[in-house]
Amino acid sequence: MKAARFRRFGGPEVLEIADLPEPHPGPGEVRIAVRAAGVNASDWKKRQGLMDEELPQTLGYEAAGVVDEVGEGVTDAAVGDRVFGFCAEGAAQAEYAVLSSYAPIPPSLGFPAAAALPAAVETATRALDQLGVRNGSTLLVNGASGSVGSAAVQLAAARGARVIGTASPANHDHLRALGAEPVAYGPGLAERVRALVPDGVDLALDVAGSGVLPELIGLAGGPGHVVTLADFAGAREHGVTFSRGDTGRALHALASIGELVEAGRFTLRVAGTFPLTEIAEAHRAGEEGHVKGKLVLLID
Repeated sequence: MKAARFRRFGGPEVLEIADLPEPHPGPGEVRIAVRAAGVNASDWKKRQGLMDEELPQTLGYEAAGVVDEVGEGVTDAAVGDRVFGFCAEGAAQAEYAVLSSYAPIPPSLGFPAAAALPAAVETATRALDQLGVRNGSTLLVNGASGSVGSAAVQLAAARGARVIGTASPANHDHLRALGAEPVAYGPGLAERVRALVPDGVDLALDVAGSGVLPELIGLAGGPGHVVTLADFAGAREHGVTFSRGDTGRALHALASIGELVEAGRFTLRVAGTFPLTEIAEAHRAGEEGHVKGKLVLLID
C-alpha cells in the first residue's frame, strides 16, 4: 500500500510516499480503506526529530474511511461502515489504517470533515474534563480560533458554560458564531477580560501557549483553575496542569460528538485539502501558521 513516511529528519522535502505492507486489525480494532487523514503539528514535530528518535517513521494519528476488516471481538462496526478515529500506530496517512478507537461518521459529514475531528475533539474534551467545566462555569479559552480552541469553545458551550475566547480581531465574528464572547489577545488582555467579567473567570484553558499563564492564573483565581495544552515550561514554572494524551485520553468524545454535529452545535473548519502525494505542501502550509482550520490529506 502507499503510505507517507520519512527516513531522515529534516524539512518537508524528506517526506516520501512509500510502498509498505498492509496492516491488519488486532482484537477490538478495525481496518479502514482511508479516504481522508488529518494533518497536525505533531506531524512536523516528528519529522523534525523533536518527538521520536527511531527511523524510518510513518505519519498520521487520525483518519476517516470505510471499514474493510474487523478484528476479533468487534461488534460495533462492520465491513462497509463509515467510521473515523485514531490510529495508535501513527500510520493513518496511508491507503489503509488500523483504528484502535473509532466511531460512526455523522451522517451529515463527508470524509474530510470527519478526519478533522478526532485530535481536536479528544484534546479539547480532555482539557475540559480536567478543568471540570460544567453548566454555569465561566471559561476563558486563550487561542480560541484554531481547531482545538474552536472545539473547546463549542464543547464548553454545549455543557452550559459561558465562554470567553481570545483571538485576533479578524476572527471575532467566527468566535461569536461558535458561541464565545471574543476578546483580542496581546497586552492588556486581563483588562479586556475583566471588562466582560469584573470578578474574573472560573477556569482558563491555554491553547495558544503565548506566555500568558500569569494573566490566566490571575483571572481564574489560582493555578489550580488553569490548564495549558501548549506551554510545558510555563506550566512547570507556575504550577499549572499541562494536559497531555499519554496521561489519559478522552476517547469517549468520539462517540458523543456525532449528536452535537447533527444538531448543528459543533463544526470544525477544513482549511485545505491535499492529495497524499502532496503531503510536503500540506506540511509547508501548516508550518507557516496562517491556516484557519484543519488541513486534511485525501486518499483515492
